[in-house]
Amino acid sequence: MPGRLGDKVALVTGGGSGIGRATALAFAREGAKVVVADVVVAGGAETVARIQQAGGKAIFVKTDVSQATEVGALIATTIATYGRLDCAHNNAGIEGVEALTADYPEADWDRVISINLKGVWLCMKYELPQMQWQGGGAIVNTASIAGLVGAHRMSAYVASKHAVAGLTKTAALEYAKAGIRVNAVCPGVIRTPMVERIFSRHPRAETRLTALEPTGRLGTPEEVAEAVVWLCSDAASFVTGHMLAVDGGIVAQ
Repeated sequence: MPGRLGDKVALVTGGGSGIGRATALAFAREGAKVVVADVVVAGGAETVARIQQAGGKAIFVKTDVSQATEVGALIATTIATYGRLDCAHNNAGIEGVEALTADYPEADWDRVISINLKGVWLCMKYELPQMQWQGGGAIVNTASIAGLVGAHRMSAYVASKHAVAGLTKTAALEYAKAGIRVNAVCPGVIRTPMVERIFSRHPRAETRLTALEPTGRLGTPEEVAEAVVWLCSDAASFVTGHMLAVDGGIVAQ
């Protein structure tokens, strides 16, 4: 049987690891042709290899989402290769350094905002006209529960993810009549390379955060990927401008 995204073309930024890789694999499983973008070549190429080994179709495009020329080239390559763009998961992001708000280094602040916020905006800047020309599409941005609540010593990350939520809602309103749905997933504490880096710096963090989870465990990239696939599918045809928390209930407390 064809998958939920059969004959569609899907793009994933930050597709070389974690949630991005899981989403790329899920897109391919559901029948989409996948474009994997990442600044890390080895990770992106590995994701493409996994898709191809499973019988799917995918290409890798090295992309720094904070650079307009590279994002423009990414969308152009997608169209040149597959002829259209139906689904986009704008997922690339970094956590930044940890520091109190008044002590946050300006250069690190600028880098986090450039990748996490400007990168999402640039992706939509090039994706939306293509989808509008086609007559529709679905975009899912990766925000975070840090886009819903605050987090100590992560002011740049929290600010960027709150901004992604606002950007998502605004684009959803602007393009709803064009048949383009724009939503965001807000992952909780998910076992990704980013979270593992935080755990390596704070040995007790995993135990503490797990204890806060109503489910009693951390999430997996695959669980977030399933939410992204659903938001991109026809099953979510009346869902736009929504921030979907995939967090085990942690922000419901």
